[in-house]
Amino acid sequence: MTTLKKACAALLAVSMLAVTTACSGSTSPASSAAAGGSGAPAESSAASAATPTLDKIKAAGVLKVGVKVDVPNFGLKNTKTGEVEGFEIDLAKAIAKDLLGDESKIETQAVTAKTRGPLLDNGEVDLVIATFTITDERKKVYNFSDPYYSDAVKLMVKKDSGIKSLKDLDGKTIGVAQSSTSMKAIQDAADAAGVKVKFDEYATYPEIKAALDSGRVQCFSVDGSILSGYVDDTTTILDDKYSPQEYGIASKLDNKDLAEYVNGMVAQLKSSGELDQMIAKWKLN
Repeated sequence: MTTLKKACAALLAVSMLAVTTACSGSTSPASSAAAGGSGAPAESSAASAATPTLDKIKAAGVLKVGVKVDVPNFGLKNTKTGEVEGFEIDLAKAIAKDLLGDESKIETQAVTAKTRGPLLDNGEVDLVIATFTITDERKKVYNFSDPYYSDAVKLMVKKDSGIKSLKDLDGKTIGVAQSSTSMKAIQDAADAAGVKVKFDEYATYPEIKAALDSGRVQCFSVDGSILSGYVDDTTTILDDKYSPQEYGIASKLDNKDLAEYVNGMVAQLKSSGELDQMIAKWKLN
């Protein structure tokens, strides 16, 4: 009898343990919800911890974006309305609409090739969408989305200059934007061709165009799509192309959640055809 009692007691204990485990060990969403919310706060807390930058932007109710205001078709300030218009502005609006539910919830800040990095570093902008070329060096400092536009560095000269190619610029001065990739692209090509060129750096593209018009420089070099916004009856863009340029949306290196979200948006806009529609709208194709 003693042995039988012990066996029964052991069987009862095992049965109770199984019931207890079954009742308390479920991790299904339904079980968490039925628990009266004990699982929900933990899940919410974990989600918040995973998306701190996105949560901060949502709480502020505005997406701050650094954009160009002197690049026709990409980002140019309308002198009549005071609004900045262009392909990259439409791209920023699409992101704001998806993230905040309203495309108007963006706050744009004018940037140049020289200032866009520092403004991102100090938190004045959440994103930079400003013809920002992706390079290996820059990826060590910022997060970049996959490319949303591709271009190449080109040369614009005065029609009456007699300049037909890079070789004709031997001994002459080329105007470029400060902190841009154009200077290296042209310097590398000039070195390969045995051509000696000099560079003058300017803060804005209108300043470079003015320098070309006044004869202070003999060539204006930047990406071809940007040059096309400055060509007029007195100038021409040479056929030669240098150093393919791919533009990406930049964010601070430690804002991983924002970078992942933006990259997903770029992919979504590509797959839906909306990105191509924006490019066509601004005649950049």
